[in-house]
Amino acid sequence: MASIDTHIVGLVSDTHGLVRGAVHDALAGVELILHAGDVGGQEILDELSLIAPVRAVFGNTDPTDLPGLEEEILLTVGGIRVHVSHGHEVGTPTPAKLAERYDADVLVYGHTHRQLVTRIGGRLVINPGAAGPRRFNLLPSVGRLIISGRKAEVEIVELT
Repeated sequence: MASIDTHIVGLVSDTHGLVRGAVHDALAGVELILHAGDVGGQEILDELSLIAPVRAVFGNTDPTDLPGLEEEILLTVGGIRVHVSHGHEVGTPTPAKLAERYDADVLVYGHTHRQLVTRIGGRLVINPGAAGPRRFNLLPSVGRLIISGRKAEVEIVELT
């Protein structure tokens, strides 16, 4: 069980209009869900909000009139600064390009549909993978960002 100084944040990207039932189990107990874009409609945000409060950014396929989507998210959780964007704003997103553009402790992005967890200069860069329709022969997945004692770790959870 999480202690009072531990925060668990769900990371989702590239749902493209589909929330798999397994997302509910994978993100059970998170206090917030951050969606890194290509949401695919208000019903996706509504479904995710049954799990926890949701903040989401625009992806390159999202309509600009979808309410509640932000261009980017910057928030502090447990003393750790977290930045969320879709990643397409840097062209083809790479950890290096994102780390050059944004200075947060944790950078979360989507767009490529490929799971990625790496560190650049002590900063954590995460792509939770695509949670929606399976594409590019990649397994759908989400992430669980665990922040405790001013340290951030992530677990990628494959959706079956």
